[in-house]
Amino acid sequence: MVKISAEDYGTTTRRPEDFDRFWDGVLAQAATIPLNPSVEPIPLRSTDEVEVFEVQYDSLDHVRIACWYCLPRQRHGKLPAVIHVPGYVSEPLMPKATAAKGYAALSVAPRGKLRSNHQFNPGYPGLLTHNLTDRSSYSYRGFYVDACRAVDFLLGQPEVDAGRIGVTGSSQGGALTIVTSALRHEIACAAAGAPYLCGFMDAARLTHSYPYQEINDYLRLYPEREGQVRQTLEYFDGINFAPRISCPIIVNIGLQDDVCPPETGHALFRQIGSRDKRLYPYDNCKHDAGSFWHAAIVDTFLKEHLRPEPLDRNRAG
Repeated sequence: MVKISAEDYGTTTRRPEDFDRFWDGVLAQAATIPLNPSVEPIPLRSTDEVEVFEVQYDSLDHVRIACWYCLPRQRHGKLPAVIHVPGYVSEPLMPKATAAKGYAALSVAPRGKLRSNHQFNPGYPGLLTHNLTDRSSYSYRGFYVDACRAVDFLLGQPEVDAGRIGVTGSSQGGALTIVTSALRHEIACAAAGAPYLCGFMDAARLTHSYPYQEINDYLRLYPEREGQVRQTLEYFDGINFAPRISCPIIVNIGLQDDVCPPETGHALFRQIGSRDKRLYPYDNCKHDAGSFWHAAIVDTFLKEHLRPEPLDRNRAG
């Protein structure tokens, strides 16, 4: 039997004919809900270089979403912005380091994360299989919109340059980077690491690691629902969002990743619609996807496309 390489792997994911119509409808529904943003300074979290704020806004189904928002104290004119989208963790990072480089930095906690779980809390595990057979109430429908609405928040901030907004994240954050750059044309550049939620059913077969193992656990209990599960997940698969991406984008994957199989990363990359795209595969790396080396590449990529002004640290504070 000939072994198929990760690069040549052909995904079983299919793109529904009404995929774009479905998501355009979801976004239209979300647009009818006022953002109702709030911005609260957090002096104890702030430093001489960076101001920290807690942000909240309303998302799909009127679920209130929390974020950390960090700004350089020394700023002149409009700032470029970076949206940080989280992995499969309970509390997203506080992006002070990004703000210190001259960006308005927003770190989103979509529904179910700490500070955003008062109205929706399926748990971990639980998020991946919540309402798994219904595309209209599946957990990631609102979760994806929560990340997309971060763009709306930034567009409403007087210090942000609307033409210089980027998005980045790894694992689940890599998936949210793909989705946000696909659904929001305002995104100027995107850096996705070890993208999760791509080739769901293939990944569940190729690996026995969690979170994908949640799908296998679910189907052991409800084997008769496999067809419905596959049909639902095709509306949420990053591979099917990829053709909508037009901004410059970089993707990094670990060729020994046992959480998000590299086969699905290659399949995703092939479908990305942008003419300006680059894949960074790291051999001998697992789910870290070569982050030790790749962090500098992401930093340079964001600088090239978003052009932050260097801070005069002698004037900070």
